[in-house]
Amino acid sequence: MRVLLQLGLSLILLAPQYATTAAAPSPQCQSQCGNVDIPYPFGTDEKCSLSKGFSINCTVQNGVHKPFLGDFEVLDISLTHATTRVLNHILGFCYNISTRKMEYAGLFGGIRSSSLSPLRISDIRNKFTVIGCNAFASISDYDGTGYQGMGVATCRHLFDLVDGSCSGMGCSQTTTPNKMFDYNVRFSSFANTSLIWKFNRCSYAVLMEAASFKFNVLYINTTKFNDTNAGRAPMVYDWAIRDVEGCDVARRNLTGTYACLSSNSKCIDSTNDQGYMCNCTHGYEGNPYLQDGCKDVNECNHNPCPSDGFCRNIIGEHRCSCRVGKRYVKESNTCNPDTSFIIGVTMGLFGLIVIIVITIFWGQMIIQKRKLNKVKQEYFRQHGGLLLFDRMKSDKGLAFTVYSQAELIRATGNFDNSKILGKGGHGTVYKGIIKNMPIAVKRCVLVDDRQKKEFGQEMLILSQINHKNIVKLLGCCLEVEVPILVYEFVSHGTLFELIHGKNHALQISFNTLLRIAHEAAEGLCFLHSYASPPIIHGDVKTSNILLDDNYMAKVSDFGASILAPSDKEQFVTMVQGTCGYLDPEYMQTCQLTEKSDVYSFGVILLEILTGQLPLKLEGSETQRSLSSIFLSAMKENNLDAVLVSHVKGKESMELLRGLADLAKKCLDMCGDNRPFMKEVANELNRLRKLSVHPWVRIDLEMDAESLLGGESTSGYEIELNGYPMGESENQPINPRSSYYAR
Repeated sequence: MRVLLQLGLSLILLAPQYATTAAAPSPQCQSQCGNVDIPYPFGTDEKCSLSKGFSINCTVQNGVHKPFLGDFEVLDISLTHATTRVLNHILGFCYNISTRKMEYAGLFGGIRSSSLSPLRISDIRNKFTVIGCNAFASISDYDGTGYQGMGVATCRHLFDLVDGSCSGMGCSQTTTPNKMFDYNVRFSSFANTSLIWKFNRCSYAVLMEAASFKFNVLYINTTKFNDTNAGRAPMVYDWAIRDVEGCDVARRNLTGTYACLSSNSKCIDSTNDQGYMCNCTHGYEGNPYLQDGCKDVNECNHNPCPSDGFCRNIIGEHRCSCRVGKRYVKESNTCNPDTSFIIGVTMGLFGLIVIIVITIFWGQMIIQKRKLNKVKQEYFRQHGGLLLFDRMKSDKGLAFTVYSQAELIRATGNFDNSKILGKGGHGTVYKGIIKNMPIAVKRCVLVDDRQKKEFGQEMLILSQINHKNIVKLLGCCLEVEVPILVYEFVSHGTLFELIHGKNHALQISFNTLLRIAHEAAEGLCFLHSYASPPIIHGDVKTSNILLDDNYMAKVSDFGASILAPSDKEQFVTMVQGTCGYLDPEYMQTCQLTEKSDVYSFGVILLEILTGQLPLKLEGSETQRSLSSIFLSAMKENNLDAVLVSHVKGKESMELLRGLADLAKKCLDMCGDNRPFMKEVANELNRLRKLSVHPWVRIDLEMDAESLLGGESTSGYEIELNGYPMGESENQPINPRSSYYAR
């Protein structure tokens, strides 16, 4: 019997799954079921309610729509008191004349729910009520490990019973604690009605609303109590938004689940377990859980002012006034003769002074704001903003965005240090989010007047570069003193990390590094040969070659880049770049050319061949520079001495010598003797094919002695599924986050 009661007398109320945002329901949502209003956060389905715990099932019974919360019929829902009245089932315990045993009557003797449910049994409005002449019932938490209570009702004579009295004779009531979300009711089998069944062979127990119950003597000698509402009695739930402890936590919640959406609402801590509910502030009424749900109350409709006065409704309250010669007294709500004209004039003058002071204050605020806007406009003009806008109007296909400073502040959390991707000589790069798209935001270092004048033109050219091996410039911000650039976000680290990272010998195949070098060369070739005018990168190094999700190379960081002008005098510039990669000729002449990029790229090829850093701080002067060590080894015909250990014996010496010869030509001390980047890309493409199919010689032997050749071809012509032949798709490459500035 106890097992059957445990299974039968329960109701599962699903716990709410709170949405990440407290969004308003659709206008198509049903707001009424039968004659019961269903206000939000409740709704007739999950899409119309705040969560599952607030979902109401509107069903048809005997041709009438009725709302149900689980198995309980809903009587009404109050937003003001945050309560829900339902019909709870009355549990009977009756003497069976045939079997001469006590048996339960009814299927429900409790509620089974979860602590995550928004509903709590009201400890103030409900009481555990027991009716009978020999009734002994207990109430407890559903699992029986917490709260335990009981109710006892006895009878001596029927004339001892009194209507309206529920103090033990025929009826008893017991209070319950708060924070209860479930309960279970049991009758004691020792207290039966076998001897007194002539009064009423049944006893009853139910947790019900105390205010709706009044004991009637007929409940003892008839079945009138159980017949009420088909064996059900009203019960009250307290509900609240329970995903946080209270109002203070809810207001600070960064996930946006704060439910008091109306601007004229207030948050109230729940008194029955953790959570909070919302109410409209004084002078407003409506639904505080909806945007603009709290509407102003027109108090003047209730005539709150004196009969000889005037009422004026204002937002949130009302004002009473009197005719000329009388003044309104709020305490007595009367219009009395005005004897304080001077005081009124004084107060009026004081109010005028306050208005003047406020006006001056706001005027100063407006003036300061205009000055700030002028400063922003001046920065915008200095950085070429007008040129950008003119070109954007004339070239409608220009894919370039001019961001505001406020947009980038929101995207980066006001340039939070935790969002820094990297720092370098040309600026600091932050990760940001705009329209759910990750971006890289670079705050440049101070620039001189010449760079400010050329900035707009450079942005136009860089924004139009659309090459798979060059990081895409999405836009910039020009209304700040130092320009801010916005790039696409590249997430899988740099070539530097692949070559010099931990366990690199086990993680990186030589073919992978060769493919990445070829892709980087294609990107630099595009800048030199196809951009108009050509662009010289100026800071080519492995840490400026980023890798995307597919480990494709993308050339980045154009902080040291310049446009190649027709006037060679403009090439003269301050030497900048990274030690170990700098072109010796550039350091002597201060003239940055495309052959300077070729020299730096030659150092990258050395890093791939040797696995060593381009510059060491210890050792003799000749042993510090990787290029010096390499050129010395080549001169002595001792290439094996500098090759990285895991490449020796695994790659053909023909391939390694070809790559070494290419690096040697790139590192020629005379820039005119170095190959063009287009020739470097073509040679790398030839070497890639040689590394995959070393027996293929057709058309490749003709190019072995010279770097001059035809158009560059894509390095993906002989790859399978995006990977070069000989490489594994599951190769354990795991670089860190990429850096856009070094």
